[in-house]
This record gives sequence, C-alpha cells and structure tokens, in this order.
Amino acid sequence: MRVKICGITQAEQAIAISQLGITTLGFICVPASERYISPTNLGNLLAQLPTNLSTVGVFANENLDTISQIVTSTGLTAVQLHGDESPQLCHLIRQSLPQIELIKAFRLKNTADLSKIPDYYPWIDTILLDAYHPLRLGGTGKTLDWETLTQFTPPLPWLLAGGLSPQNISQALQRLNPDGVDLSSGVERRPGDKDLELVRQLLATFVRKW
Repeated sequence: MRVKICGITQAEQAIAISQLGITTLGFICVPASERYISPTNLGNLLAQLPTNLSTVGVFANENLDTISQIVTSTGLTAVQLHGDESPQLCHLIRQSLPQIELIKAFRLKNTADLSKIPDYYPWIDTILLDAYHPLRLGGTGKTLDWETLTQFTPPLPWLLAGGLSPQNISQALQRLNPDGVDLSSGVERRPGDKDLELVRQLLATFVRKW
C-alpha cells in the first residue's frame, strides 16, 4: 500500500516523515494555497532528502512551461495535476517530461465524474480521487462517498484521498481497494505543519490491520 503525505512545507518534517518509512511526499506548487512552498524553498528542501523518495509537485491549472521549469529546477520526480487540466495538457506534459510520474487528480462531485477519467488513461501513470469542494482544490478534510467507489477498478494504479486520517483509514480500506492513500489535513496541526505523532498512528494502523 502506497502512502503519500501531501502539503509538506518544512524540511525537518519531510526528513522525519521519510525516516518513518513514508516514500511518497507531496509539495503544493499552487501560490494561492495555504500549503504553498516556493520553487526556491522546494529545491532547497528536496536537496536534503534521500534520493530514493518519490517527490510530487502538486499543480492546478498551471501552464506547461511553468511546470517544466519547476520540475527541472527542483528535482521533483512526479507531477500531480489537481485542477481542470485536459487530456491534451497531460499529453503535452508526458512529451515534455517523459521521466516523471504523472498523477491526475479528479475531484468528484458525483459518480458521473468517473466517466471522464478514461480519456486520461493514455497519458497518465496514476489516478487520484479527491473530494470536491466549491472553493478549495484540496486539503479540505472532506471525505468521498466511499460506497459509490466500490466498483471503481481502473487499469492504472489509483490513490484514495479526501479527508483521510488515522481515525478513518481502516474504515475506508474495508470498503475500497486502492493502490495507495493520500493524506494532508488528516495528519496536520495546521495547514502545512504536519503532526508526526499522527503519521506514526497512521502507520501503526497499517501494521495492525494489514
């Protein structure tokens, strides 16, 4: 089970989280976000991390040139698109950055939104399902309706996000079988400030249950 901790802003917390055994770390590259980290600070942070980690830059409705520039300057190994990006943009990113993992996030209003996902299959590596919020793109603490996803079996790996925490992760995974989970607000004291004890509790849940 892949575990991604997203919205990290502090180098010491990133290092500590990786030392706990988390191998996928997410960083918000959206300036309007309260968890935003600038490209300069992100590059400095990534330079302090082990090279065997998956480091994901989260973008929303950003242009190809900016995404490529930030990936190249910082050393990110993955790009997550968390806005209304088209399959065509995913195709262009795949051509421009063939070495990176490309994750497309889908913020689901209802199950009808699932029908849009197959259009992206040729260009992306991983799917992420998150809860929809009319004003915020992510880190809202809002959960998905897990029961509506029980038949979701895409041909690509997929990550479950949306309001997950050490308290509800077992319940979610009893209903669904994702390839991984993505947590942000569920392991925070405040936006961008991760609570390492909550991360430990999360990992302990996995040890007990799986």
